[in-house]
Amino acid sequence: MAKRDYYEVLGLSKGASAEEIKKAYRKKAKELHPDRNKDNPQAEDQFKEANEAYDCLKDAEKKAAYDRFGHAAFEGGMGGGRRPGAGGQGDFASAFSDVFDDLFGDFMGGRQPGGRQRATRGSDLRYNLRVTLEESYQGLQKTIKVPTAVQCNVCHGTGAEGGAEPVTCPTCSGMGKVRAQQGFFTVERTCPTCSGLGQIIKNPCSACGGQGRVERERQLSVNIPAGVETGTRIRLGGEGEAGMRGGPSGDLYIFIEVAKHDIFEREGTNLFCRVPVSMTSAALGGDIEVPTIDGGRSRVKIPEGSQAGRQMRLRGKGMPALRGGGHGDMFIELAVETPVNLTHRQKELLREFEELSAENNPESEGFFKSVKNFWDSMKG
Repeated sequence: MAKRDYYEVLGLSKGASAEEIKKAYRKKAKELHPDRNKDNPQAEDQFKEANEAYDCLKDAEKKAAYDRFGHAAFEGGMGGGRRPGAGGQGDFASAFSDVFDDLFGDFMGGRQPGGRQRATRGSDLRYNLRVTLEESYQGLQKTIKVPTAVQCNVCHGTGAEGGAEPVTCPTCSGMGKVRAQQGFFTVERTCPTCSGLGQIIKNPCSACGGQGRVERERQLSVNIPAGVETGTRIRLGGEGEAGMRGGPSGDLYIFIEVAKHDIFEREGTNLFCRVPVSMTSAALGGDIEVPTIDGGRSRVKIPEGSQAGRQMRLRGKGMPALRGGGHGDMFIELAVETPVNLTHRQKELLREFEELSAENNPESEGFFKSVKNFWDSMKG
C-alpha cells in the first residue's frame, strides 16, 4: 500500500512553516492517541503515521529532501538518511519530547541557549522590626543585623576553586532535566547530578563548598519614614539572600510593628488619650494640661457639667500620614473619677450635696422616669 503524503497526514499544504507543522502535529496527537480511541482499531496505526510524518517534517534537512524527492528520499539509500518511521515507538518519544519542551519548557524552568541554565536567584528575606509610637511619629534611621547568605569572596560567587568556570553536567548535557520513557510518554524530572542547574563544579571552592555563597550576618542601615504603622512593609531591593553561583540577590522585606503606648491609642492617623478628671472639675469646669505625641503640652478647657466619655479634639496633633498629606487629630476623652477612701466628714458632705442636688442630674431623672413608665406598662 502506497504511503500517504506526510503533509496530507498532518492536514497541511506543502511548504508549511515549522510552527504550522508543530501545531498540526499537536492537534493530531491529541485526536489519534490510542488511549483516547480504544474503540477504533485503526487509531494506533494512524497515530504512528502522524508521528512518522512529524519526525520527518520537523527536521529541516529531512524536510528539504522530502519536499524534493518525496518518500523516495529515504528509500534505497538516497540522501543517506534512515527511514523516518523506523524504530516506531522510539521515534514517537523523540517527536513528542520536542512538543513537550514547547508546551511546558518555559513553565518548568526552561533551558537557555546552548543548554546552560540561568543562575539561580537568591531567596527573599523577611525582617520583623518593632518601633515605638514616638519613632513612628518622627521617623528614624535604624541599623539592623540580618543573618543571610552573601556572595563568597574567595570564588567570587562561581563556587569553583580559583574562580574556574563550571562545566556542563554530563548526565543531562546541560539541560538540568533528565527524561525517562514510559510507553508513549516521556517523563521529565530534575537531574540528580546537578540538581537542575545544568552545570557541575569539578573542584568546589573550599570556603563555600561549591555554593558560591556563605552564611553571614549583615548590618544594614534602614530608613523608617514617619507615619509607619503596624503592617507597613518596606522593600529593600537586592538586599536579600545572594543567588547560587553568581545569581542575582533576592529582596529584603521589613515588616513594621508599632509597640503599644502607655498614654496614646492610635487609629490610623488619629490619636486618642483618655484623661481622668475629678468629679468636681467635671461639674465646675476648668483647664487641664495634656501631653502630645511630639513631646509637647496642650491646655484643654473642660466645659462646666461635662459627663464621662465626653471627647474634645486637638486638630493636627495626631500622627503624620505615611506619604504626606498632613497630620491627623488628637482626641481627649474625659474619664470622670469617683473618689475613694472618703473620710466620715467627706461622706457627710456628699450626702448633704446629694440632697441639695436632686434636681441637677437631668440624665438620672430622665432614666428613672423611663423606668417608672416601663414598670407601669408591665402592670397594665
